[in-house]
Amino acid sequence: MASEDQTPAVGIDLGTTFSAIAFLDTSGRPETIPNAEGNVSTPSAVFFDKSSPIVGIEAIRAGEFEPDRLAYCAKRDMGELAYSKPIRDEFLPAEVVQALVLKKLKTDAEHKLGPFTKAVVTVPAFFNEPCRKATQDAGRLAGLEVIDIINEPTAAAVTYGFNKGFLTESGESHQLERILVFDLGGGTFDVTIMEIDGPNYTAIATGGDVYLGGYDWDSRLAAYLAEKYLHELGSDVGKNNAEMQSLLRTANEAKHALSVRDEMMVFYQHDGKQLRLSLSREKFEELTDDLVDRTILTVRMVLAEANMKWSDLTRVLLVGGSTRMPMIEKALQGESGMQLDRSVSPDEAVAHGAALYAGLLLGTSPAARYGMSVINVNSHDLGVLAIERSTKRHRKQVMIPRNSGLPATQTVRFKTHSDNQSSVRVDIIEGGDDSGQNAIKIGKLVITDLPPNLPKDTPVDVEFHYEQNGRLIVKAKLPTADRNASLELDRAAGLTEEAMAEWQQRIDQGLADPENVDLKELERILDNEDDDLGLAPDK
Repeated sequence: MASEDQTPAVGIDLGTTFSAIAFLDTSGRPETIPNAEGNVSTPSAVFFDKSSPIVGIEAIRAGEFEPDRLAYCAKRDMGELAYSKPIRDEFLPAEVVQALVLKKLKTDAEHKLGPFTKAVVTVPAFFNEPCRKATQDAGRLAGLEVIDIINEPTAAAVTYGFNKGFLTESGESHQLERILVFDLGGGTFDVTIMEIDGPNYTAIATGGDVYLGGYDWDSRLAAYLAEKYLHELGSDVGKNNAEMQSLLRTANEAKHALSVRDEMMVFYQHDGKQLRLSLSREKFEELTDDLVDRTILTVRMVLAEANMKWSDLTRVLLVGGSTRMPMIEKALQGESGMQLDRSVSPDEAVAHGAALYAGLLLGTSPAARYGMSVINVNSHDLGVLAIERSTKRHRKQVMIPRNSGLPATQTVRFKTHSDNQSSVRVDIIEGGDDSGQNAIKIGKLVITDLPPNLPKDTPVDVEFHYEQNGRLIVKAKLPTADRNASLELDRAAGLTEEAMAEWQQRIDQGLADPENVDLKELERILDNEDDDLGLAPDK
């Protein structure tokens, strides 16, 4: 237990399917804190019971009988308007679901540590800025001060470097290390190339897929079993939510079994009819070979963006429970020709790295004394959507290119679009092509109360500051105007302060079944009207 005058260094791996929490012990080494059930990881599942939510393994069990009350894999919906399905005839923000998972982790950990509020929380390296903002909001709703966010592969590399034997007592590496971290978890996939030089941990390039993880292997196998059940026994179990939940669990158990066995028997019973099916590892790999291909393509892309070959790397580190599948090791070893490194716990490495990073920030770990530093890169480019004057079409102006070292600051000059503009709107986007198609709209920054008689082509300087944790600060000013402009950031997604307060109150009150709730779609969309508030590129 931490002393009253010392804040414990706590790190949380907020996973799609499982989450874990760790802290630094008195010797400065990370230790995973078991949950109330005695397990080092907690299912990231919430069952909304009539009186209060249930989190973890009991939520999974209850969800088999009432799947409409179960929220699972909510991490995939972070940054969206709401969790993907209604719960109790209500669309919940994904932040609320994740907050309940965090609250469970915090409550269980406090039995060992005593009360605490500060923590580092991990996110996939490929999470965009709205997803990172949503993660911080989930922490607030859970009663946590998220002192920083760290990318999951970076956290794993920190754990490896700090604990696994190639650092000196002063925290420096014996030699330059270039590590490819292959992180395949339950719901997300990341690849990051990390360089460790002395006490400095620097991300070189990153890529990934927030919609690819072990859950997709489960779903593919469950669909195959449902097809077999229909063909052999004439019942379509895929149309029943409760049965599909049960079938997913059966598929998950089969996946784990086929990681250690070449063949197994699958038994599944529904409506008095039992399916008995011999399933081989070869068949499972055939059903999911395209998923494996997606991971390899991402690895190739990251290597290309880093301008590296396999021979430039010193090791390949496997992280995430889904890397236990033999098909992953076989494909990656065949692609790289390297011996793969499994020396860290795939389930605990990320939480341990987050705790080490928390100790660095709080100044309580040996790494802080040795001057250890961690530098990330951004996984998506950030920009401004302007209007090309000659064509009247949208054009993206990149402000912070993809894989820039963080923190990063960039200022670009634009011009007003017309005479006598009373306000200017800066549309902020992430990703997308040159015209802004397929970009994520982060929000808009509005400069109001401009001086009267402002001429067309008045310069507007827009500054982006992208922080180490992947959060964005945007500023704008008119250098020729004789007074300061007022700025307002209107986000395209995420909870407003008013909504945060309302959900905080409901969480504090226990989130019992609401009364008289009508099912309806959320209608918070970003205003996309192109009026005289636009900007033109300064070209």
